[in-house]
Amino acid sequence: MRRDEIAAGLAEVDARIAEACHAVGRDRSEVTLIAVTKTRPAEDVRILSELGVRDVGENRDQEAARKAHDLAGLPLTWHFVGQLQTNKVRSVVGYADVIHSVDRLRLVEAISGEAVRQGRDIGCLVQIALDDDPSRGGVPPAGLLELCDEVALADGVRLEGVMAVAPLGEEPARAFARLRDLAARVQEQHPQATVISAGMSEDLAEAVAYGATHVRVGTALLGRRKPFVR
Repeated sequence: MRRDEIAAGLAEVDARIAEACHAVGRDRSEVTLIAVTKTRPAEDVRILSELGVRDVGENRDQEAARKAHDLAGLPLTWHFVGQLQTNKVRSVVGYADVIHSVDRLRLVEAISGEAVRQGRDIGCLVQIALDDDPSRGGVPPAGLLELCDEVALADGVRLEGVMAVAPLGEEPARAFARLRDLAARVQEQHPQATVISAGMSEDLAEAVAYGATHVRVGTALLGRRKPFVR
């Protein structure tokens, strides 16, 4: 039964987060699980909600918009965690509560303008590039503080913190240590920007060890991805 599978996955992931917290003297309540439900049907999200999950992540607008519409009555916070093109901003602002992939001024301006137009208040995380791969998105560390300043000044949005993905081929702990230091620099200028979104199924323990407040977990929670049927 699918509910039993999801419940088992949720229990396992929760235990991993709790163990990772215990190992570094953190409280389990300091880390929020974002269930990444891309390619999964709306029914899986409904089951997660029934099991107490409140934060859901999606990375493709077409899929996310449909699920958010179909599940509008559920007490969920929707996180858009994929790279975001400006031509998708209007749609994403319509349902996303938090956008994790803010990485350039033009995107900040687009999100701000659309949030004001729709009367919404959107949480924004500035995505940091921890490597030189442009296909993965993110602002280079050298431009991080300037972009955070722009988000903090923009209407209709709130600077909540930072996000990053560990580079391929690098020890996750080293990458997340750099992220922790960059997040601390942001918080010096913007004390409210306390969110560090880092860690996925394979490296959530390392992310928690280096201060992650939110982990984005899909495969370990729901199993291997399936093609999304439009």
